[in-house]
Amino acid sequence: MPKIIPSYLVFTKEQRNGILLLFILIVLLQLAYFFLNFSSISKVNPAMTKWLALQNELDSLKQTQSETSYKMYPFNPNFITDFKGYKIGMTVEQIDRLLAYRKQNKYVNSTVEFQKVTGVSDSLLNVISPYFKFPDWVNKKESQTKSEWIDYSLAKKVAKEKAIVLDINAATKEDLMRVYGIGDALSERILKQKEVLGDFVSMEQMYDIWGLQPEIVEKLQTQFKVIKTPNPIKININQATIKELSQFPYFRYPISKNIVTYRSMNGDIKIEDLLKIKGFPIDKIKIIALYLEF
Repeated sequence: MPKIIPSYLVFTKEQRNGILLLFILIVLLQLAYFFLNFSSISKVNPAMTKWLALQNELDSLKQTQSETSYKMYPFNPNFITDFKGYKIGMTVEQIDRLLAYRKQNKYVNSTVEFQKVTGVSDSLLNVISPYFKFPDWVNKKESQTKSEWIDYSLAKKVAKEKAIVLDINAATKEDLMRVYGIGDALSERILKQKEVLGDFVSMEQMYDIWGLQPEIVEKLQTQFKVIKTPNPIKININQATIKELSQFPYFRYPISKNIVTYRSMNGDIKIEDLLKIKGFPIDKIKIIALYLEF
């Protein structure tokens, strides 16, 4: 048998161990090549790394500059919004102080007062104060002496006191139409309501006239009042029928029916009994009572 096997196929013990070790090494290399990703390994150039770091910093500075750059125009510092305050460099706390001050219906009228209220730094104040634009009357007040300002306030007060106030019950259509917002139709409606009631007893009754907006009523109240003792048309609540009660502007059929029902069950109605009648307009009871006879 040894003669049949060639001599080059016969290995010593050391040779067999070497072949086995080589075979194991080949298997390990094949496994490493199969499982490891060599594509992520690249040579890093130190100069390139430094340049990329500087470029990122430049990009960050450009972005910060674009976000903080804000072209300012003259503005009233009393009306700085959260957005505007942020853009001009104010902190959230400084903006909140200004907004809280304005909620008290107060105004800042100078740069010194603005800094006192908000607490902004001198450096920021020097940047934004040239753009402050206060109303003309503030500038006028600052330019006047103390005695001139007292004279101005006194003259304004006297002029306000001399404003003509008319009796609403004596007003004509032309008088009413002088109020901004009252035209032909509204003036006719006011006069019609006055005719039905005989006289108005309170300027609060203007809110009951259909079509008169609250802001128009406020203007009416500055130019008209109930000056002379009114002479309203009165209704005898203990004798009037449902139909007669329904013709009164403050009563409608359901209320009129409830009045007659209460009267029939409890006898004559007294002023304190009005609160017991179902559906009675309690919020207007002081006005309605002036038109009633008991």
